Amino acid sequence: MEQTHTSHNSTTAAMPGAQRRVLVVEDDPTIVDAIAARLRAEGFVVQTAADGPAAVDTAQAWQPDLLILDIMLPGFDGLEVCRRVQAQRPVPVLMLTARDDETDMLVGLGVGADDYMTKPFSMRELAARVHVLLRRVERAALAATTPRSGILRLGELEIDHAQRRVRVRSEDVHLTPTEFDLLVCLANTPRAVLSREQLLAEVWDWADASGTRTVDSHIKALRRKIGAERIRTVHGVGYALETPTP
Repeated sequence: MEQTHTSHNSTTAAMPGAQRRVLVVEDDPTIVDAIAARLRAEGFVVQTAADGPAAVDTAQAWQPDLLILDIMLPGFDGLEVCRRVQAQRPVPVLMLTARDDETDMLVGLGVGADDYMTKPFSMRELAARVHVLLRRVERAALAATTPRSGILRLGELEIDHAQRRVRVRSEDVHLTPTEFDLLVCLANTPRAVLSREQLLAEVWDWADASGTRTVDSHIKALRRKIGAERIRTVHGVGYALETPTP
């Protein structure tokens, strides 16, 4: 585990990541060094951990603004780290996996991860994903202080913007922040088909079409929670939120 010392010059202070703390949990020294170096260049304060227990302890003591978390770790895996950290306090999590395994991705989203990347990946894309996740947290905090009034009801589906809560048949459904934003994006234009690229731009602020697998995996996770029949796939185009026929 390593703690960095940030420069206090005006250039660093003015950078987008200034004062934001990122905990990188990865047992491969080459990868963790490369990630840490890129994030420091972006102005973030970085600590690292190389195994599951150290990650949980560091997250509790240091309270980072974001976790970058490898799934395969000594001690216990990244999924268990995510469960334990999220039980302490909500924090955005970007999962890393060495396998292009959709099951791993869905399980990761199910335990509270907000996004995932499959190795190998570009450091440019990773830095962009980190900025996107942190902007989403800022938007959610702003929405909590200036909430939209009322509850959107689409049949048995209810979306409470003020409390960022979702209910199906009057039962609460736990969604991650990303899943909630994705559902709201679809619900803003019910029955209208939104392309994967549109969803990436609206929900992730990510304009690169290489991220469309991320959309697909989040849609699958969302379907498992609110009901598969509520989200329609338009093959080759995107997705639409189904609503009851008037």
